[in-house]
Amino acid sequence: MTRRRIRNGAAVATALAFTVALGACSSGKDDGGSGAVTGEPAPVSGNVKIAYLQKQGDQQYFVDEADGAKAKAKELGVDLKVVNLGNDTNKAVSEVQAAVAQKTNGVIVVVPDPAVGPQVVDIAKGGGAALLASDDQICVNGADPTKCSPDQLVPRVGFSGAQMGTQVGDRAAEEFRKAGWAPQDTAIIAAWKQDVTVCSDRVNAAHEAFKRATGADVKLLKVGTDNTPPDAQNKTAATMSGNRSVKHWIVWGCNDENVSGAVTALQNGGYGAADVVGVGLGGYLACKDWGSGKPSGMKAALFINGYEVGGLAVQTMVDRLKNGKPFPPEAFATTKMVDPSNWQQSGLKCS
Repeated sequence: MTRRRIRNGAAVATALAFTVALGACSSGKDDGGSGAVTGEPAPVSGNVKIAYLQKQGDQQYFVDEADGAKAKAKELGVDLKVVNLGNDTNKAVSEVQAAVAQKTNGVIVVVPDPAVGPQVVDIAKGGGAALLASDDQICVNGADPTKCSPDQLVPRVGFSGAQMGTQVGDRAAEEFRKAGWAPQDTAIIAAWKQDVTVCSDRVNAAHEAFKRATGADVKLLKVGTDNTPPDAQNKTAATMSGNRSVKHWIVWGCNDENVSGAVTALQNGGYGAADVVGVGLGGYLACKDWGSGKPSGMKAALFINGYEVGGLAVQTMVDRLKNGKPFPPEAFATTKMVDPSNWQQSGLKCS
């Protein structure tokens, strides 16, 4: 879902500079029991203004998320502004600054890069705006959420990476057993952007679940990508060329983009649909294969409902601003495994 980290960009450099400053003020008041220090916004008695800032806002999942947020905002009678950040870390910073300047009460953000988290936190806190992360984790006092203590993670609405990964791993195990493949003839490709915490949670949980369910020792090949189909396809092609002895492939990843790209690479490399088990995460690309009616290596996908996440994020923010209800450290939407037999009844939209 994110592109490679912009290590030399101005926004990230500034974000890293803010880390020290934020560390010095991290003993201040918290946000009412959320765990992370994100300011103490005053209760709102009148109209509530919320900004929902999303990375890759043209991706189907985030389109659905925006629609869910807008529907919930209309239901609750709040003023919502949705902004597509694309993959621009600088824009993430400038849009948070703009939201604060416009006296926005609450900011919900899906950052293009977690390294900018400390700066986003500082801007929101300085402007008295409540801050809630959506989907991806960000840390109050560090650029890397994987190294952040739990009490310094910004409250987040989204999905449990561990639970999602477990569902993916269990389904991959089911397909592996059904295929009857020998472990020594099989390899697993796990493809994800390796500096995104929620992605690592997903793929690690998938592997643990697969091992637990099968008891099989299957070679695991970790493929680092930027979470897009083209990069996953290119990186998988390179991995495949160095492992030509493998007869059968299992694929999982952070999202549908990774799995779709990897499956495409394997099929282009001469592996038939019967020799590939891809289990997507999202479903919005997997269903394109299923809609064609042709055999596909994409055997199933975990449907994650962006519409539900968007609505839950807005509800959580309004509860905080209007009712003083503390942010939960994490709030999770539901998921459902889908495949060619049931995806059309699930509410899944193909992008």
